[in-house]
Amino acid sequence: MTTAIAPFTVGEKVKFTSEKRRYTVRAAGVRFAVLNKPFNPKNTVLYTVVDLQEGIRGTENLVFGAGAETPEQCEAMLKRLEAGETEVSHRNYVNLDIESREVP
Repeated sequence: MTTAIAPFTVGEKVKFTSEKRRYTVRAAGVRFAVLNKPFNPKNTVLYTVVDLQEGIRGTENLVFGAGAETPEQCEAMLKRLEAGETEVSHRNYVNLDIESREVP
């Protein structure tokens, strides 16, 4: 039996068990959330999409994605996910492993 997880809030910090650094929620809906964290060696960010319904997280299933650096890009990604245009990649996902959540 899966435990229900409350939807995320924009600005919330999320620590996953399998990650050293926390992600920040940049866009959130009832089912999906787009999170990112700084990736300093490349002067960019790493992102993950959480699917609360499926209990997974991973990348969006686009070969050349639009990015998740800005709030606008994250919102656009969320809209694609909610519209069913894209989904969490079937090849690049892991089970949801939330260690902690911190609301600002």
